[in-house]
Amino acid sequence: MRSVQNDLFRLKNIVFIGFMGVGKTTVGKLVAKKLMRDFIDIDQHIEAKEGMSISKIFETHGEKYFRDLEKQTISDIILNQSLKVISLGGGSFLQKEIRELCLEHCIVLSIDLDWESWLERFEKLKKTRPILMNKSLDEIKELYNERLPIYNICNSNIDVKNSSPESIADYIVESLKYSWELYDSDRIE
Repeated sequence: MRSVQNDLFRLKNIVFIGFMGVGKTTVGKLVAKKLMRDFIDIDQHIEAKEGMSISKIFETHGEKYFRDLEKQTISDIILNQSLKVISLGGGSFLQKEIRELCLEHCIVLSIDLDWESWLERFEKLKKTRPILMNKSLDEIKELYNERLPIYNICNSNIDVKNSSPESIADYIVESLKYSWELYDSDRIE
């Protein structure tokens, strides 16, 4: 018999955090499919809601407007929906309010990729990420290093170097299922 507490734990949204381009959306979609949950990419959700790209939002309204919109969107989803798999933008978890909300109400998984492996993805990323535009590699590496300690404030940190998205998703799903079973301490034998 499952406890009410375990049922609430199983209903929690699963949130993926990490530096831009590490694979949060790719892995998140696979995990959502395997757990039969809806997937929400916060950046894509905001783009659809605003009718413009994140780059255009930054250009038109500025970063502060975007961060406020991001905070409002994430708060609304986390407080009013369950059983979702959510991918946060690389900078959103840096906001204390978002971080606290996610940690209190969700299972937070950090996708981790070392700097050298991330650099292999840089060319594809630099044109689509507003925060990377007009920055040198040294400035981007500084941003990467500044954010790492924040990304480590999570329920679990997953190193994705040398792993396929499919194997990472399988590992996460199996780990979640195992933890849900462990969490159910009121089982009658």
